[in-house]
Amino acid sequence: MNNMIITLAKGIVGESNVKTDEPMSSHTTFRVGGAADLYITPQNESQLASLIKLFRQFKVEFHVIGNGSNLLVGDRGVRGAVIEIGRNLSSIEVSKNMVTAQSGVLLSRLANSAAGNGLAGLEFASGIPGSFGGAIYMNAGAYGGEMKDIITEVVYLDENCKICTVSGEDCGFGYRKSMFTDSDKIILRGTLRLQTDEIDEIKARMQELTRRRVEKQPVDKASAGSTFKRPEGYYAAALIEESGLKGYSHGGASVSEKHAGFVVNNGNATAEDVRNVIKHVQKTVKEKFGVDLNTEVKFLGEF
Repeated sequence: MNNMIITLAKGIVGESNVKTDEPMSSHTTFRVGGAADLYITPQNESQLASLIKLFRQFKVEFHVIGNGSNLLVGDRGVRGAVIEIGRNLSSIEVSKNMVTAQSGVLLSRLANSAAGNGLAGLEFASGIPGSFGGAIYMNAGAYGGEMKDIITEVVYLDENCKICTVSGEDCGFGYRKSMFTDSDKIILRGTLRLQTDEIDEIKARMQELTRRRVEKQPVDKASAGSTFKRPEGYYAAALIEESGLKGYSHGGASVSEKHAGFVVNNGNATAEDVRNVIKHVQKTVKEKFGVDLNTEVKFLGEF
């Protein structure tokens, strides 16, 4: 990484918020991955915009992440810069039945905040281990709910770092996708429309969903959540289990014995181990059922 770029980045966010050769295994829920050339934690939206302008001006490759919950980072690391917004861009504002939050806030915190204010509709997301921005990006969903059901507005930086606003209905939400997916737009914050309800009843529903997750999902092991998208007309976990792959392992990674839709790190996996398990599952399911399994997990960096 060019020393001038590092110096300019430090001038924007402060020296303590810029790290070089930072291991990504410390910043992803898979707990694997090599080092990022540059790892930066901006303190606010203005610093974020300034960083992006800098990197685009000097043609430095960069990636914006939240909680690192849907990423598989290669063992050889990430060239360029990783900008992590989960730590600082995480404010929440509540006004009547509307909740506006910055993209870095954890979904669990956002759901608990809504519940504490007697607002229902976000319970489905309370156990998803990602950030609000990531949830909008991929239209995250669980237990019958999706972000598209409650998003009314999203504020983002466009390709020219101009602040733009789009309504929820114009976000292009589909199954695990939105207008932001695979684009150069950077989500800053979003607004939710929720419904009033009794706090105790909302929290009871969240507790029940937590119980169901703990019972059915391998929450005790490092993973990126559900590994595969649901293929049309099928369930990924059922196809994997019927292929005899439950428990299949390569190195320190395996298909979960508890839920076949999850690839997990058993404690000593490499990114290559995880990728090999994913590839084997995809190949076997294709051969047996003729179905393509696409990943929810995003691959980042060099493998």
